[in-house]
This record gives sequence, structure tokens and C-alpha cells, in this order.
Amino acid sequence: MATVLRNSSCLPSRLPFSSFQSPWLLSLRSLSQSLQTLAYQEIQASEKPYDSTVLVLHGLLGSGRNWMTFSRNLLLELQKSSPSNEWRMVLVDLRNHGRSAGLKGFDPPHDMVNAAKDLSNLVKHHGWAWPEVVIGHSMGGKVGLEFIASCARGDYGESVVLPKQLWVLDSDPGEVKSNDGDEVEKVLQTLQSLPSSLPSRKWVVDHMIQLGFSRSLSEWIGSNVKKYGEHYTWAFDLQAAIDMFNSYRERSYWSLLEHPPKDVKIEIVRAENSDRWDEHILRKLSSLTGKEARFDEGKVSLHVLPNSGHWVHVDNPKGLLEIISSNFIFK
Repeated sequence: MATVLRNSSCLPSRLPFSSFQSPWLLSLRSLSQSLQTLAYQEIQASEKPYDSTVLVLHGLLGSGRNWMTFSRNLLLELQKSSPSNEWRMVLVDLRNHGRSAGLKGFDPPHDMVNAAKDLSNLVKHHGWAWPEVVIGHSMGGKVGLEFIASCARGDYGESVVLPKQLWVLDSDPGEVKSNDGDEVEKVLQTLQSLPSSLPSRKWVVDHMIQLGFSRSLSEWIGSNVKKYGEHYTWAFDLQAAIDMFNSYRERSYWSLLEHPPKDVKIEIVRAENSDRWDEHILRKLSSLTGKEARFDEGKVSLHVLPNSGHWVHVDNPKGLLEIISSNFIFK
């Protein structure tokens, strides 16, 4: 269904999803360039005022819309489990990605620190209550970890309220070594080799397949090709995204996991067939999740998503939905 795109200074635009029995509402907002805040999509399951907020953070080269279907299904589950509590999902386009890539004001360095600070700026600009839950996939998982760490340090001011729960979906919390055999690095190297003006979306998909990438991955990359005038180009800022990927690899959040802030639950989800987890990482996580929780610290838990590779919301969305909904924090 088509959605209406409006500037944030306008009244919210909301349209029902007719394919659902619930009166689904969608608000699609793109903020003025001068505001220097992120673009986002906002969904609720009813017209009631929301009580609580979930921020959903996509991975490298993605956008918030990648998580639309999963987020709607999660809202359905939350309604069933806690009908008296009205949740909304805010699907963020991180800096240099999606519709945020077309906005001005996101100055370098393009790293996890500034990507997390963008979330703080978004909340403060709109006068929102701080989110109760953050869900981040891959690079978005590390942005979420940085957001928690920065909130706990007081980097965003005294008014900050820490999220009650952070979901880190198939994201290595430590430093990630460069590996030429890694699929993400291969994708980035391939995209760098392509011309800035692309022949067409189909050409990109066919080219990626010819280079040996899977059709599903190639079509996902192709979904990021947008037409501007008579030309096709990327919906993301490729070089800035590469900078973010380098920051993702360099940042480590083991110290945060070893001493999580009080009353915060950090839920790590490992995809069973993902190549991002070696034995050293798993032993380290096992030691953290197995230790007795201290009264002045939060808790870290590890979940395994079966029958799934790195693209958890595509490979096994039902399994992921079950893990999150059955371990979700309610007010």
C-alpha cells in the first residue's frame, strides 16, 4: 500500500494496512535537512496513544523498511501478550542509509559513536520519552550497544532514561578482524568497483549473480538502487557506509557486557548458521551469561536462532519472533 511522505512539521500521516485485521497505522516521516535528525518510519497497531517505544535499527547498507514486516508481526504478538499496553515501533534509517542518506548535517566521523548520538538527537528533537526497548541487527546491534553505553555514561545529558532491554541480533560485540573471504567485505569491494551511475536495478542484480553472489543477496542489493532523474544510483552513501563498517569492526563492547548497567537486559541472538561466531567468542559469552547477576548490574542472555544465517528476519522470522516475544520486557 502506498504511504504518504510528509515533513515532520506537518501533522502525522497515517494509513491503515488493509491486509491486517487490526487497524494498523503507518507514519512515514522524512525530516527537514536543517534539523539534522534521522528519517524514520513509525508504526502502531491502533489509534490509541502509545505507552512505550521500540527503536529498530537495521544493518549495513539496509534501511528501516527492511524490518517493516517483522515489526508489524512483533506488534501483533505484543498486543496479544499485553493488550493494555500500546507499543509503537520506530524504524530508523541510520545516517548515510535509506532516506537519511539524502539529508544534510550528518558530519563525519561516520562511526558507531555518532550513529548512536543521532538516535539521542532524534528523541530529544521530538520530545519523545526515551525508548524502553532497542532492537539492532548486525551493525545496528553495535549502534545499540553504543547507545546503551553512552546513555549509561551520561553522554546525552541528565534527562536520559536507559532502555530496559537491548536486542543484539547476530552482531559480534567485540573487534572484528578484516577477512577478505567475508561476504560483507566482498560485497563492499564489488560495489566500490561499480560506476557511480548505474545502468539499471536489473543490471546490478544480474551482475552480482554473475560474480557468484546468491540471488537473494543480489536482489536485496538491487533494492537499494534508486532512480534519480534519468540515472540510477545507490540509496546509501557508499563511502560513508564503508566508514561505518570500519568503525563497526574496530569498536568493542565486551566491557559493557561484562558490567551491564543496572536494570538493563542485553539479549544476544546468534544465528545458528552464521559465520560471525568463533569458539572464543562463544566461550566468552557463555561465561557472561552463566555468571550470577549482581544487584547493581544488569543481565546478559544468549539465544540461538535455529535454521538461520546472518539475515535473521529473512531466514527464520517466525523463530526470531518467538525468541523476542517470549523474552520481551513489558512495563
